Order: sequence, then C-alpha cells, then structure tokens
Amino acid sequence: MTDKKTISDWEKLATRELKTEPETLTWHTPEGIDVKPLYTESDTENLGHLGSLPGLSPFTRGPRATMYAGRPWTIRQYAGFSTAEESNAFYRKALAGGQKGLSVAFDLATHRGYDSDHPRVTGDVGKAGVAIDSVEDMKILFDRIPLEEMSVSMTMNGAVIPILANFIVAGEEQGVSRAELSGTIQNDILKEFMVRNTYIYPPEASMRIVADIIEFTAREMPKFNSISISGYHMQEAGATLVQELAFTLADGREYVRAAIAKGLDIDEFAGRLSFFFAIGMNFFMEAAKLRAARLLWSRIMEEFNPKKASSSMLRTHCQTSGVSLQEQDPYNNIIRTAYEAMSAALGGTQSLHTNSFDEAIALPTEFSARIARNTQLILQHETGVTKVVDPLAGSYYVESLTSELAEKAWALIEEVETLGGMTAAIETGLPKRLIEEAATRRQAAVDRGEEVIVGVNKYRLDEEADIETLDIDNNAVREGQVRRLEKTRQLRDTARWAEAIDSLKTVARSGEGNLLASAVEAARARATVGEISDAMRESFGDHTAVPEVVTDIYGPASENDPEYQVLVSRLKMQIGKTGKKPKILVAKLGQDGHDRGAKVIASAFGDIGFDVLAGPLFQTPDEAADLAIGRGVDVIGVSSLAAGHKTLMPELVDALKAKGADHIIVVCGGVIPRKDYQFLQDHGVSAIFGPGTNVVDAARAVLDLTEGRLRNE
Repeated sequence: MTDKKTISDWEKLATRELKTEPETLTWHTPEGIDVKPLYTESDTENLGHLGSLPGLSPFTRGPRATMYAGRPWTIRQYAGFSTAEESNAFYRKALAGGQKGLSVAFDLATHRGYDSDHPRVTGDVGKAGVAIDSVEDMKILFDRIPLEEMSVSMTMNGAVIPILANFIVAGEEQGVSRAELSGTIQNDILKEFMVRNTYIYPPEASMRIVADIIEFTAREMPKFNSISISGYHMQEAGATLVQELAFTLADGREYVRAAIAKGLDIDEFAGRLSFFFAIGMNFFMEAAKLRAARLLWSRIMEEFNPKKASSSMLRTHCQTSGVSLQEQDPYNNIIRTAYEAMSAALGGTQSLHTNSFDEAIALPTEFSARIARNTQLILQHETGVTKVVDPLAGSYYVESLTSELAEKAWALIEEVETLGGMTAAIETGLPKRLIEEAATRRQAAVDRGEEVIVGVNKYRLDEEADIETLDIDNNAVREGQVRRLEKTRQLRDTARWAEAIDSLKTVARSGEGNLLASAVEAARARATVGEISDAMRESFGDHTAVPEVVTDIYGPASENDPEYQVLVSRLKMQIGKTGKKPKILVAKLGQDGHDRGAKVIASAFGDIGFDVLAGPLFQTPDEAADLAIGRGVDVIGVSSLAAGHKTLMPELVDALKAKGADHIIVVCGGVIPRKDYQFLQDHGVSAIFGPGTNVVDAARAVLDLTEGRLRNE
C-alpha cells in the first residue's frame, strides 16, 4: 500500500514540475467523471467487484473462464451494399481472407419495410446496405455460404419480422433447418425510438414483435440469439458512455420483462440475449465500460431469479466508432480504429467489427475493408493480447473507472425505473433529450478546439489528397430489384400467397398466435418484405415522431468564442435590416433516420439566432419542397448520411423550380464524397458541408448566401 508520506512526496515533485497544483491536470469527462493524473491502491479500496474471476459471477472479468486464451473473439465485419449478388461476392472474399462470421447491413428501404419499387425509396435502394425484397434475394445473399456452419448477424429492427422469416426460409431451401441456424438478429426497437429511427410501428406493437421473436427463437432456434441490445447507435448519436451503458441495460431489462409476460421462463431465453456497444476514442474508459456492463447486467438479472449462470452473463459484440472517423486526413482513421479495436479486446468483447477508414466519406472499398479486417487479424496474432485473460485487471485506474461508470450508470438506470421502465421513459422523451444535449455539447467543444481531433481542428493539412471511394449506381440497382420483384410475383402461387397474408393479418389484428411463425409461412409463399410489413401496418399503423430540438446548449458553451460572437452580431445586423430572422428548414430526405447531425445543426443555428424549422424524418424531396414553401423558409439544409444525395438533392432542386420557389437556397451536409461536390453544385446545391465542418463556419456560409440573395433582389 502506498503510504501517505510517499504520496505527499509525489505531490511536491509534481507541483515543482507543473509550477502549480497537480489537481490542475484533472480531466473532467463528459460522463461527469473526474479523472485524476495519478491513481494508487487507495483508489481501489472497498471496490465490491474486485476479487471476481473470469467466467464467474458477476463476470466483470469476462463471461468465459479462459477468454481469448482459449478462443479469440470472432472477427465479424458488418457489410452489405448494392445487390445480393455483389454482397455475396464480398462476403465470400472476406471469409476467405480470415473473417469468421457474417454481419449483414441492409439498405434503408428494407429497414423501413418497403419493397424496392416503392415510390418513397427511389434514392435509398442498395445505397447504405444490401437490398432484400424476398426469399429470392436472401437465397442469393447466402449462395455457397453454408448456413449450418456460418454464424450470421443481421442488423434489423423495423422490418425484423419479414427479414428473419426470409432468412429462415432461405436456410430451409438451402437444406438447413431453423434449429441449425446460428447468429443474431438485432431486434432492438427501443433504441430506434431514441436515436436511429428505423422504426415502422408504434412502441406497443413493436414490443409485441420483439417478444414474439424471443418466444419463437427460444423454442425453435436454440443456436440463435433473439436480440442484440444496442448501445452502439446511442453513442453514435452523441450519448456519453454513462448514457450508453445505462440506457442499453435498461432496454435489456425491458425486453426481459416483455418475454416473461409472454409466459417464458427466464432460463428459457436469457442465455441467447446479446448486447452491442460502440467503442470510441476514450481508450481506458471504453474498456472499463464493457467490464461495468457485465457487472451491472449480472445485478439486473438477479431480480428475475435465474437458475442458470449463463442467464446472467452479458455477451457483447462491439464496433469501432463511426463518429470518430473523419473526412479530413482520412488515413488517420486507420490509427483511430486500431486503438478502438485494442480497447474492445482489452474490455473483453465476444466479437468485433472494425470500421474502414473511408466510411466518413462513402461506402467502404474492397481495399479499405481489407485493412479494417487485417487490423483485427494483426491484433489477434501479433500483439499477444490474446495470451492473458483480462490483462487490465488490477489496474488502479481501470478498476476505479469500472466502479465509477457502474455507479453513475446505475443511478441513471434507477431514474428510468422511477419513470416506469424504458418504454415509459422513451415516451417522456428523457433519453432522447439527454443524448441530444450531450451531442450538441460535444460539438461545441470540438468547434472551440477544446476537444482535439487531429487533422480536423488541429494539425490540419494544407491540401487534402483524393482517395478512391465506392459509388453505387442507385438507379441500376433499383431497376434490377424491380425486375426480380416482378418475376417473383408472377411465379408465385397467388392463392397460397393470399391465404398466408390473410393469416398474418389475423394474427396481427387478434393478438393471438406468433407473428414470426405466421410470417415464415408468408415468406415461403413468396410474400415480399413490403407485403409482410404492410400486412402488419393494417393493424399496427405507422409510428410518426414529432421533431424536437434542444436549445441553449451550443450558445452558452460558445459565448466566449470571438468568432461565434462576430457571427451573432452579423446576424443581428441582417435582422435589423430585414425585420426578420433568416429561416432555415433542416431536412432529412429518404429513409435515413440518423439525425444526430441534423439535430445538432438545428440546435446550434437556433442558438446563433436563425429561425429554425426542424423537418420530419423520411420526407420525399417533393414533400420537403412543399413544407419549405408553406412555411416561407429562405434556406433548406439537408442532412445526408446514407449516400442518397446524388438522387435526392437534384430532385429537391427540381421540385422547388417546378413549384416556382427556386429562390429558396439549398445546401447540404453529411457523408458526401468530395468528388460529388461538383455534381451537386451543377444541380443547384449552393454549398456542401462535409464531415468535421465547424458549425460556426457552416452558419457563416449560410448567412453569406442569404445576404448575397438579399443584395441581388
């Protein structure tokens, strides 16, 4: 034990080096944790989780006794784009290159339960994932991939019923029974209502879907994980690590209660629950977060009195952060991803996806995907990290962080409980509001340079070199999907199809029976993803969120920034001349529900002094044009994160022209490759703001555009 005299000697030495007290080095994290410059044995005194061993309750040190010393984590790269044929070829190359499991990314049309020929999804088909319309697509997706041997993870929540049904039938027609299928379906709808927004139905109906899938898989698919409870998208939306931890585990508790309400015994399904966390750049805290997650989940499960130890184990997949990736100096992203991967491994993840360095710009290329995969192979085979179980155990710093994260997350979990659980908390808007406030606060810190991002707000290159990016011909993919849809509908037994769809409608309407079991019969009869989704829409309806924007976060955080003050003064001068604030519609087009960027811009622009209208999600360009005209806006700012900009932006500009409103300025921001800038400008977009754009710079550019328009009028 380090005695007080020795610590006092250190403090004197540190004070001489710093010429001030060492407390000035304390780091105040967004989680509200004060990280000291020195940790000693005294910081780990009386920590309840110390002394536990891997594989034993409360599993802080890992769910398996030998962890990676016995078997390394699964390399499970998340991928999917364009057509089922192209994604299948990509998967087979990845598996040949050392990948051990599949993780399927679906396009946004599929996520939202639309077939590729639906008029609302013209810009989304095949762009941010693979387009799947029926069993025929699913069979092609897994062609020459033995499903009895391959674990398949599917990130799907909104259209989870038709996608899982199609997967089951595709397996059957490959000769693999449902009992032999292994993998995970995300099936985590609560987080969709908080952050990612690829929902379809209202919360109550959505929770019924979750419970039906847990019930069906528990009894029919013993190797399959019925749910992947995701914090990943919370952190990507701006959540602190405490918020990600607390809300994810609170979601898990809610799903357990829903399954028990279906009549399931806790030990019948709990062992097949899994989790999914983001791993960002706070290296040690991310590792501690995974350790704290296992500790807290074991505590939560005690209330359900499981008999099996496996029912209390938290198993998790992790993915390196997308938000930490930057458009500027993009090869830095390789380094960021490697550090995040190491953190996940030291925290004890069961499987891992490493992002490709170009994902802040476009879809990954084969070249960038290979680097991402090899990052994990090198980590497993060359660093020695797999040789020792939980190598960070006993670290004064990490053990202290583990305890503090657990304590703060538990307090937030208890706050959720006082509101009636996670479903009730979501209805109050609390989780969403807290996450959006955290996102806006962080953006202000980045813009002020208080949080350093190398190559973005410090050490910037004078000139950026172009890199090769992947471009998907959206129109060609959609045309191919439409042809296959038409063929599928022509060849199916119409009477059998109608009977299966009617049966599904009855199950949805009556509340009796299992939705997934009924959907499997519909998929076998070649009902499409859209048709199965619509059959449930008849009874459940669509969920529509009311856009809300947090205020007084960005402004107060930036009030001492001279550039911010100059901008605010300029805006006030324009308002004085015109008698009104310049009005901007912050719009989301297509089926992209990722709204972190849109919400941050809306919040910050409002604090700066613009009149901000936050548009609803999932608008068509025509609907956005009508809203802009009806509300008399000066500028439409479109947030695009799903690669649909080359289709949707020209459609918006054309719609404004057709309606006699081409005076409205159109700008866009988000994940847009620089090589597309000229195309967008040629099609009437006045300004493009890529990832990492300083909000003050963006607001200044928009103000310049509105002033220029006024001068020309």
